[in-house]
Amino acid sequence: MSSQKVNGSDFVRMMLFAAERLQSHVEQVNALNVFPVPDGDTGTNMNLTLSLGVQEMQKKADGHLGRTAEALAKGLLMGARGNSGVILSQLFRGFAKTLAPHAEADAKLLAQAFAGGVETAYKAVVKPVEGTILTVARESAETAVKTAEREADLAGLMEAVIRTAREALARTPEQLPILKQVGVVDAGGQGLIFIYEGFHQALKDPNAVLSGGTAAAHAAKAAPAAPAGHAPERRSAQAHIATEEIEFGYCTEFIVQLHDEGRAKFDEHAFRNDLSKHGDSMVVVADDDLVKVHIHAEYPGNVLNLAMQYGSLTRIKIDNMREQHTEILAHEAGHAHADGHGEPAGHPQAEPKPGAAGGAVPADVPRKPMGMVAVAVGDGLSEVFRSVGVDVMLSGGQTMNPSTEEIVTAIQNVPADTVFVLPNNSNIIMAARQAVELADRNVIVIPTKTIPQGLAAALAFNEFADAETNAKAMEEAAGRVRSGSVTYAVRDSAINGLEIREGDYLGMLDSQIAASGPNLDEVVRGLLERMIESGDEIVTVFAGQDADEEQTGKLAAWLEERYPDAELELHRGGQPLYYYLISVEG
Repeated sequence: MSSQKVNGSDFVRMMLFAAERLQSHVEQVNALNVFPVPDGDTGTNMNLTLSLGVQEMQKKADGHLGRTAEALAKGLLMGARGNSGVILSQLFRGFAKTLAPHAEADAKLLAQAFAGGVETAYKAVVKPVEGTILTVARESAETAVKTAEREADLAGLMEAVIRTAREALARTPEQLPILKQVGVVDAGGQGLIFIYEGFHQALKDPNAVLSGGTAAAHAAKAAPAAPAGHAPERRSAQAHIATEEIEFGYCTEFIVQLHDEGRAKFDEHAFRNDLSKHGDSMVVVADDDLVKVHIHAEYPGNVLNLAMQYGSLTRIKIDNMREQHTEILAHEAGHAHADGHGEPAGHPQAEPKPGAAGGAVPADVPRKPMGMVAVAVGDGLSEVFRSVGVDVMLSGGQTMNPSTEEIVTAIQNVPADTVFVLPNNSNIIMAARQAVELADRNVIVIPTKTIPQGLAAALAFNEFADAETNAKAMEEAAGRVRSGSVTYAVRDSAINGLEIREGDYLGMLDSQIAASGPNLDEVVRGLLERMIESGDEIVTVFAGQDADEEQTGKLAAWLEERYPDAELELHRGGQPLYYYLISVEG
């Protein structure tokens, strides 16, 4: 490798060293997560993104630097996971644009490519925040451009870049107060430095060899495991119950189109109370003309008769859950027997998949004006989303952010001209927005940051309204929800005056820690007391796969006693890592 120029083959070597350097420090980057929750996955997301990009580059690499960099950028774009992965993909997207016409690059051109990457990444972020990976990339690129005016040696250029990047990273706590409070630097910025250090190693020592493994091996990096005592079992929600334990056997869904007389006498609160006598897992949402209903009932006919007094019924769907439950358990048993284990929890997958190879919907499937894709993990959550009209569920969320490509595939599986995407996680929104430009139809991302926000948005969807009206209504509905979650701490920490010990339970209100302690009951109740304001709200609780059934029952009894005017809806969510997800709406 020339010390003053790099071509396509040289760049492949640089990227391989970068990927190995990052992969070997994944846990160090993950440990910089601000909150001590078990989903600090910045390092994992950057590693998976970079590894998939490198794989794509290796397939198409040749001696031409520009074409090789473009292949990397395409792989990163499709494989991007989480906010850090998307920003990384955008940095190299701009980097590749600068290099595209060039077969090789000297120090000045390489510096310009770094600057081009920064420009593209800043444009891609809706509200750029300093004290993040963007700051580290920008300041180091500025140094690269200045250094290249006097330094022709590429290893020397990277030394200056890394020095500035480290200095910028050290200042991130002064730019983001939360970093200073917790005593960490920005995780994404640290990950970028590891990549730059890999570049430097490859440039400085032409005889250096990779310590082991290939880029493909790096892509298999698993998500962080949960600490002992809190590790979730990787089983579906159905595996926790026997078929004969299902009390209400028919999943019943329909829409009531209110007629004039029904509209005049319809009272949502009274309707909910009447329905609750016939089943559980109830979801009801109403507007001036329509009422959407989902309920598990033993006698669906009674539910339909009750609803018919208010109007005509459409979109009626009744499924025998006992039959489905038996089939799911049989499938899981067969899958486990075939390969010794079930589907890895960290592998997002869109389901169902009606499309042909590549995710496209076959031409003979009727198209409709609008449809929805939602991201969630947990069989119970997926069922509820489907019950309110979501067409395709993409399995993912905390610690398992789906890639841009997986989101695109899910979109392509919806037979609709316009598809709304509900990311339901703040770390998935950027990847979803990146998918907009790659899909072959109109895609609207509703920036839902939590499962409760996503459900509120899905419930606000009206198939008879236009896309613009729906987008506005869905965003407004998501904004009215207070979201809570209960998980556990993976390390000691001190945040907002709370002294947190590893293994403590954590109650999160939106994005802040509202309660913590060693007693799960106390933490959940403390969180709910912060969330419930007037006492007459609708409180929805989704129990996770590790939530104890008896404990959940006691929680429901406490809620009904403490807040008798609140409407409680209790569902089995089946989500990992989070004992409870909670929604409160006025």
